[in-house]
Amino acid sequence: MELKKNPKSDLKKWSAALFNLGLAVSLGSALVAFEWKAYDKATVKTFDGIEDDWDLIDIPITIHTPPPPPPQAPIEVIIKPDDVVIDRLNEIMFDINTTEKTIITEVDISAPPVIEDIDKIVNFVDVQATFKGGMDAWNTYLTKNLKYPSQAKIMGIEGMAIVRFVVNTDGSIQDIEMVRTIGGGCDEVARKVIENSPKWTPGKIGGRTVRSRMTMPIRFRLN
Repeated sequence: MELKKNPKSDLKKWSAALFNLGLAVSLGSALVAFEWKAYDKATVKTFDGIEDDWDLIDIPITIHTPPPPPPQAPIEVIIKPDDVVIDRLNEIMFDINTTEKTIITEVDISAPPVIEDIDKIVNFVDVQATFKGGMDAWNTYLTKNLKYPSQAKIMGIEGMAIVRFVVNTDGSIQDIEMVRTIGGGCDEVARKVIENSPKWTPGKIGGRTVRSRMTMPIRFRLN
């Protein structure tokens, strides 16, 4: 069987091929045009062959001298007399040619008697009032007479109560007051143990027995 050629189909194929070829050539020309670099022609000038006939100028070194300081006017010292007039001291004349007839008046320089206020309460003394027997005896007294309140035990109250009181000249205690309280019945116990304490050794000022104020802390602690 013999196939028939189609001249129109061949013409379309050749036209498409030529179009693609022209398109490729145009694209390639455009890329070459973008990548192409053009350089201008130029010549490099040198100084070869030029004679050096320049004259160098010798510049001298200039030294600048600072100007002299301006003249200062002389300081005038003015002495003015002092306005304070010092009176002449009175001269004490001693007559060394005394005779037995000279009477020398006796001057009583004894100080007036000191009236002691036995009721005065002092806060600062030379010798502090102390519990008889010292701190060891005081701790023994507290151990025997201080009872921990049951209410404070139940509530778990611990702390330090501070009691202030007056030690009289005979060692007795009075004017008891609580400076710091902790509650739970501890304050009443601390006050009572001070109130029932034996007599103290009173404080002294200048070797003289006086009434003095004392401050005593009492600590309550659960085991």
